[in-house]
Amino acid sequence: MADRPVTAMTLLQQSLLMAELAMISYNDPDEAGRAAASLGFPDLAFYERDGSQAYRFRNQYDCVIACRGTEANEWNDIRADAKVSSVLSETVGRVHRGFKREVDDLWPMLETALMCNQQPLWFCGHSLGGAMATICAGRCLLSHIDSNPERLFSFGSPRVGNPRYIQYTKLDHLRYVNNNDIVTRVPPVWFGYRHCGSEIYLDRGGQIRKSRFAGKTRDRWIGFWRGLLDGKIDPFEDHSIHQYISVIAQALAEDSHAESRNTVDREKIKSGPPKTKQTMKKSLAP
Repeated sequence: MADRPVTAMTLLQQSLLMAELAMISYNDPDEAGRAAASLGFPDLAFYERDGSQAYRFRNQYDCVIACRGTEANEWNDIRADAKVSSVLSETVGRVHRGFKREVDDLWPMLETALMCNQQPLWFCGHSLGGAMATICAGRCLLSHIDSNPERLFSFGSPRVGNPRYIQYTKLDHLRYVNNNDIVTRVPPVWFGYRHCGSEIYLDRGGQIRKSRFAGKTRDRWIGFWRGLLDGKIDPFEDHSIHQYISVIAQALAEDSHAESRNTVDREKIKSGPPKTKQTMKKSLAP
């Protein structure tokens, strides 16, 4: 898939690649290595400390940091999610205590690895991994590391910091939210937390669309009740990274189909209307 630089890809192609790398980060190093190589990233490094984990995927064009998300059987992840109080960040403002602790465990290793990086740098993550990737990208942006983040992709990420942190840490951040994904609604705003980045909302029908608050609220209620009728708990079902990948892949396929159709239409316009026998006779006349 990554047979060219990420910057040469469309936004949807970038999003799908980053979502797949975020999914791969849940695997052990051997399996992750095979999966990443199939996407065009044969060079892998794994970082772990006290349950906090991240991967560095690299090829001849790009370097990607993918932070691993929450796993229900990992006490360290559960503890990180549960610590809703905020603390001073390493940059400015306040961030979630548990998320910061996860990044603090890994940052010395990541910082050392990125000091000599000369390639375009990307960050991605799902769930807790999205929050960690946000903090990591912010630290990278405001640190002495030469390579600044090209873009951050988060999928189903919780809120990370307070308004001052969000306003000061200016990142090119695409934040995907899948309909009723419950993780995207925590920690609550009355604790002082806000979302950052540009939201890309995936509706109940699996379509990417821009919606205002009222439209999203209606869409979420319909999605919730339809989920109950199907025997599903929508807020948890919608959090799956596989759901995000499926919707983005579908949008990319539709976009590619539309582009192919437009190309055919443009070729028809260039070639003009089909020639009739009478037109051909006139063109052949001396």
